[in-house]
Amino acid sequence: MFDASLCDTVLAMQLEFEATTCDITVKVRVDYLDQSSQPSEGQFFWAYHVAIINHGVETIQLLKRSWRITDANGRVRYVHGDGVVGKQPVLEPGAMFEYSSGTPLGTATGFMAGTYHMQLLPSGMPFDVAVPAFSLDSPYQNTRRH
Repeated sequence: MFDASLCDTVLAMQLEFEATTCDITVKVRVDYLDQSSQPSEGQFFWAYHVAIINHGVETIQLLKRSWRITDANGRVRYVHGDGVVGKQPVLEPGAMFEYSSGTPLGTATGFMAGTYHMQLLPSGMPFDVAVPAFSLDSPYQNTRRH
């Protein structure tokens, strides 16, 4: 028997994207911001919530970020900058840093991926950590089910 309440539950679930590089795990959860978006004007906004977890044995610091944001038409925007949300967090072994940010798009769907540029402390040895590619999906996207 078909249970419509299960469909609502599935639609309400939030996807989490995860990648691990050099014992550093990055988890991303995405929320479409309906109240900030204006689909009729081609303005769509998402919030993304990131957790960075240091599973390694050395202290690390996030210095810079690089993002690649792609809309449904294949247009790519690159964003580079110091730290995240104005911070360059230091994570000791076992520590986690969380933050939230957001991005606009001119299309109802797209995706983001990126890199965190880190350093080991106290040596200052640089290394990069992959941010998993994650989808930006709104309820206004034009999709076909096969």
